[in-house]
Parts: sequence; C-alpha cells; structure tokens
Amino acid sequence: MRIVLLGAPGVGKGTQAERLAADFHRPKISTGDLLREAVRNKTELGVQAKQYMDQGKLVPDAVVIGIVQEKVSQPVCAKGFILDGFPRTVVQAEELSKMLSVCGSELERVVNFEVPREEIIRRLAGRRNCPKCQAVFHVDSSPPQKTGVCDRCGENLVQRSDDKRETVEARLKIYDEHTAPLIAYYRGRGLLSTLDGFGTVDVVYERLTRLLAEHGAT
Repeated sequence: MRIVLLGAPGVGKGTQAERLAADFHRPKISTGDLLREAVRNKTELGVQAKQYMDQGKLVPDAVVIGIVQEKVSQPVCAKGFILDGFPRTVVQAEELSKMLSVCGSELERVVNFEVPREEIIRRLAGRRNCPKCQAVFHVDSSPPQKTGVCDRCGENLVQRSDDKRETVEARLKIYDEHTAPLIAYYRGRGLLSTLDGFGTVDVVYERLTRLLAEHGAT
C-alpha cells in the first residue's frame, strides 16, 4: 500500500489515514503533524513554517519535501505508507516520484476527497485543540464534557490560528489554486480516484477501502 490521500483541509483525510494505518499496519505520514510538531518544539524549521501556517499559506516546497524524504527513506516505510497532505503541488509530486524511483517503487493510488465548501468551514472553524496532550474536539460533533476544557488532562482548549474562519477561507483558496494542476497531473498518469468525503467516518471509510481494493492498493 503506497497511496496518497488528497483533499482540502477539513475533508477528513487525516482521520481516514489513521484508520488505514491501524488496519493495514502501514505508517501514516502527515506533513501537517510533522510541521506542527516542529512549531511546538520551536525548531529552526518550525520557526520558518509558523509564519506561513499562521496566515493559512503553504509552507515552501523545499521545507516540506525535505521532511517527507527523510520519512519515506526509513525502513518502516519499505512495505508501503499512507501520505496525508503531501504532495500539494506538482513540484512536490515530481519530487515524490523521484524519491520512490530511487527506492525502486511507485505510487499505487491517489485518492482525492471531495466535501462541500461550507461543510469544510464548519468542520475546521469548530475544532478545538488541547495544547498539552494534543487531543482534538469539535464544538458541534464531539464537544468536551466541560466547555472549553480537555476531557483527558483538564487543560484549557484553544482554537488553532489556522482554524479561524478567515484563515480557513484563505487556506481553501490557496489549496484550490495549487491543487487543480496536481489533480490533473495524477489524472493524466491514471492514478487518480475521486471519493465522496461527506458522511460519517464509518461510511466514508467503507467507500475508501472498497475503492482501494478495486484498484489493488490494499
């Protein structure tokens, strides 16, 4: 299983990647998680990335590509992986192809999640995160037992700066601009599948696993 899950922020690809990783015992590689970890740790990379993330802008290709290359080259990825949120540009896609070619492998499937724009904004703007244990809640679909307080550790919940409505809208606009060519890139190589990402987690997961099985990517 060497797959890429594409889709705008908030379509649910991260959640689905987690389930695939657990069920098929393949590592999930999330550039978003890696970058946020770097920001929390205030590494040199994190400091560079934060200024882009806070404004809803894409982190430069060179930074993201370096992180992914390091992960993909590790032994744990030898039998496959699930890429979540990478590539986001054609340049990144071409670099990924080069990385895999060096290892004598290639992508099996690229799945593009589609969800209505207003639903994406509702999902992201309602998220609340725990800065201590990293638990995630939602004011509508999965609220904490006590408003504004983490169920796990009691820390006050926060709204990430890149989850505020105005930043979400900026992120979606940038995503659309950069991703249209990427979708065309993978469609032209016969790797792209489109998946309806609207519905419960279980329903979407069933659609996803069925799609991957149909294309021999499980």
